Amino acid sequence: MASECDITRLAEILGRFQRDRAILIPLLQEVQAVCGYIPPEAIEPVANHAGVFPSEVTGVISFYAQFYTSPRGRNVIKVCRGTACHVRGGRTVLQTVMKCTGIKDGETSEDMRFSLETVACLGACALSPVMVANGRYYGMLNPGRIEAILKDLP
Repeated sequence: MASECDITRLAEILGRFQRDRAILIPLLQEVQAVCGYIPPEAIEPVANHAGVFPSEVTGVISFYAQFYTSPRGRNVIKVCRGTACHVRGGRTVLQTVMKCTGIKDGETSEDMRFSLETVACLGACALSPVMVANGRYYGMLNPGRIEAILKDLP
């Protein structure tokens, strides 16, 4: 398992949950919160604790977009591709982020600084075009502002 999510950490997480299949999604959310993603090595212990087959855990992980199976960058950038953002320059936002980070949609930079994803809607249409960096919303974007935002991220 990744160094930030060794077997000791996983045992601590499992210990906070009762043994019941109803805890599968909250358990996976907690593993991801601690590890940053769901490491493959966590699937079998999670399945055993929840009382389900490993294939069921894998099915849940692949079904829900909130779960990730590979490490993500320190800064997760989400760019809106909804109608309001599209009409107000969303494509330019995405192109600027890709240019500044050197990655494409769905990728993580080699230095693990950035992960980039597009989403159908961020629910902030009045601020379009919009992106989210580490859970913080940035609206009414232009290339210069995007570059400044990305430069200030750790």
